Amino acid sequence: MADIKAFSEHVIGNLEKVIVGKRQSIELIVIGLLCQGHVLIEDVPGVGKTMLARSLARSLDCTFNRIQFTPDMLPSDVTGVSIYNQQKNKFEFRPGPIIGQIILADEINRATPKTQAALLEAMEERQVTVDGTTHILPKPFMVMATQNPIEYEGTFPLPEAQLDRFLLRLRLGYPSMQDEIRVLDDQQIQHPFVALKSIVKLKEILQAVDDVKRIYISPAIKRYIVELTTRTRQSADVYLGASPRGSLSLARAGQARAALMGRDFVLPDDIQALAVAVLAHRIIVSPAARLSDLSSDRIIQEIVHAMPVPGGDFASEPERKNTK
Repeated sequence: MADIKAFSEHVIGNLEKVIVGKRQSIELIVIGLLCQGHVLIEDVPGVGKTMLARSLARSLDCTFNRIQFTPDMLPSDVTGVSIYNQQKNKFEFRPGPIIGQIILADEINRATPKTQAALLEAMEERQVTVDGTTHILPKPFMVMATQNPIEYEGTFPLPEAQLDRFLLRLRLGYPSMQDEIRVLDDQQIQHPFVALKSIVKLKEILQAVDDVKRIYISPAIKRYIVELTTRTRQSADVYLGASPRGSLSLARAGQARAALMGRDFVLPDDIQALAVAVLAHRIIVSPAARLSDLSSDRIIQEIVHAMPVPGGDFASEPERKNTK
C-alpha cells in the first residue's frame, strides 16, 4: 500500500500549500477521494471551505464544475436540459454542471428541496436522467458541498436522504494564531492558489480508488462496525439511527485511512478516528437530547467510548505469513 500512501501524501502536500494548518481535514478530503465518496464541509464563512474544494480540483487532472446554489435555481439548472435544434430538427441535450468529475456544490442548503433532489440520483447512482434518457457520469465523480450552519434565513435544511449520501461531514474551524499569521504572509503578494499545479493524473486516481477496495477488513472489524451503527439505532438519545449505508461508508473509509497510513489492513483505530465524520450526520437527535444541548457528534463519541474494542490479529493472511 506504499503507492496509495505516496499518492495521498502527494495530494495532501499540494493542498497544504493553500490550506494552512488543517492536516486532519485535508486527510478526510483525500479519504473521500479514495472512496469516491461525497463530502459535506459545514462551517462558518471565511475559513476556506470553497478554497479547499477548488484546490483539490486543481491538484487533480479532472474536470471541475461549480454550482452556486440559490433559492430560485431549478433542477434543470443542475442536471441539464433538452433543447430543440431547428437546424437538425431534433432535441439535443445540454449537460448541466453536475456532469463533471469534481463538483463544488456551494451553499447547497440555499437551494429548494426540489432542486436538492436533483442531486440524489447523481450522488448515489452516478448517473443523471433527463427526459427519460440516462446519462452516465464520468469517473471519478465526487461532490464537495459546503453549507453555513449559522445562517438560517433563506436556507432549506438538507433532508435525511440527502445527508445519508455524503460519505463524510467535516468542519475546518478557525486556524491557530501562528497559522493565521502564516496565511497573512502567504497571501501578501498573491494567493498560493494561483501557483497551484495539477500533480496527479486521472489513471493514478482510478488506480488508487481500485486499490483501496482491496484493503483487508477482518471479521472482527466488520462486526465492530456493525455494532457501532446498531447502537446508534438503539440509543435513547437518537430518534433515527444510522442506516446500513453508514456501515458500508465506515468500512470503506476505514480502508482508505488504512491505506493512507501505509497499511493493507484496517485497525479499530481507523474506525474510531472516522466514526464521527461518517456517522454523526446520519443520525437524528431526539427532542429530549436536543433540549439538553446534546449534539450528534457527542452522541457518536459516547457510543464509540462505550463500545468494547475488539482484539486479535487484524492483518491479512499474506501479512501474517510475511511476519513469521
